[in-house]
Amino acid sequence: MQSANMLLTAKQIEQYERDGFLVIPDFVNSALCDLLVQRANNLIEQFEPSSIKVYFSAQDQSHADNPYFLDSGNKIHFFFEADALDENGDLKTEKKLSINKIGHALHDLDPVFNSFSRMHKIAALVQDLKVRDPLLVQSMYIFKQPFIGGELNCHQDSTYLYVEKKPVVGLWFALQDATLQNGCLWAIPGGQHIPLKARAIRTKQNKMEMAVYDTSPWPLEKMIPLEVPKGSLVVLHGLLPHMSKENASAQSRHAYILHVMSSEGVYAANNWLRRASAMPFQGFI
Repeated sequence: MQSANMLLTAKQIEQYERDGFLVIPDFVNSALCDLLVQRANNLIEQFEPSSIKVYFSAQDQSHADNPYFLDSGNKIHFFFEADALDENGDLKTEKKLSINKIGHALHDLDPVFNSFSRMHKIAALVQDLKVRDPLLVQSMYIFKQPFIGGELNCHQDSTYLYVEKKPVVGLWFALQDATLQNGCLWAIPGGQHIPLKARAIRTKQNKMEMAVYDTSPWPLEKMIPLEVPKGSLVVLHGLLPHMSKENASAQSRHAYILHVMSSEGVYAANNWLRRASAMPFQGFI
């Protein structure tokens, strides 16, 4: 029997444990989605790129050794789409249509995203997922810009945020409709049972290297699209293989992503994302 205090039903929890993901429509109302979109646009307006034009690409990983990227664990940093820059590193179009993502501490440093990320409803959902003594690890705002929104390769979130014994949980909020045309998520049902295939490790030289454990190809034929309307939440197990394709349409696909871990797990010291000692991971309260 479901407890009166539970947000998820027993069937939803069973689906998540079986599939490694769970789609919850209408988790966020339309007005709140619009508020986050507007706040992200406001942050971009305040951002002056000057000589800092780091682009994010899941294809060539050129951002991985850039200090601006590596130091973003306790900051709000901005990353461009690779196709937004010309051969001289200058923007081809207006700034707000050139950003790939904002990361990775919006949930702690921005008052609007802090309030959203620590809503009671989200805390209750995480409790239902049995994430004990939760800590908020990372947040990202993803734009998936019209025509130039890049492909995100198939991956497991635990590759980048490895927590021993207790994999992270990803909370993916659709702030706009996510469709086949504009680059919705794809996932492998039950894929969370695939062992971790790689880890992004920060070396002593302050570089990011990929430690590969399994070179076999992903079973991409098992991927299914997760088309979801605005306001939906997609919950992702840390070991679930998932991806998104490029956005070749005229419609953007904004999303906000929050990663949560249990305090019962151990956040690996050599994860690429690090926090300054004065800014440790914090819970919902």
